[in-house]
Amino acid sequence: MELNRLLVFVVFLFQMRLSGMWPTQLVCDRRLIQKYVVEAVEMEESLSQCEELPLLLEPVHLPLVGLNLRVWKTKTNEVKTQEILQALIKLMDGIAVAQQSMNESCLLIRLQQLHEKANFFLLHLRNFQGQEQSTTTLPENIPKLISTRNLRTVFWTYVQLLQGKLNFLFYDLRKDSCAEGHRPGIAFPS
Repeated sequence: MELNRLLVFVVFLFQMRLSGMWPTQLVCDRRLIQKYVVEAVEMEESLSQCEELPLLLEPVHLPLVGLNLRVWKTKTNEVKTQEILQALIKLMDGIAVAQQSMNESCLLIRLQQLHEKANFFLLHLRNFQGQEQSTTTLPENIPKLISTRNLRTVFWTYVQLLQGKLNFLFYDLRKDSCAEGHRPGIAFPS
């Protein structure tokens, strides 16, 4: 399993180098997060194109991704990033469980797309975290979990994570990482 994640990470880095998209671009260009939110909503809506939407055979455990803005503002960006990384990992675990209990190809395709999108943000946040070169080691913030057998809840958890915590984290990182007049897509020199 770790070898697969390493391979995905290497392919991701190679593709990022080819496309010229570095995590700074994702943070500095606020239109990108909105684009990904719209894509996430459309992905959830595309479930209606599948013949049926059965309940999952076994419940999946998903992170609670609700946002209390007052509490959120008191956290450091490092803690916020760790919290989102842990939520993405738990979400991807939930997606994997949902994939195992599905046998309809239409739903499997949608779940695979969702897994890839969540992994995209996981890798971007890890890479951005590496660029920030934080010297402190933070304790893992294990998110609270909910259990569900509803497939739409899996997709809405992702949408809520993007619209809430990830969007606000990028807002905070943008203030710290993006210079005035900075053109989106151009990474800052280290």
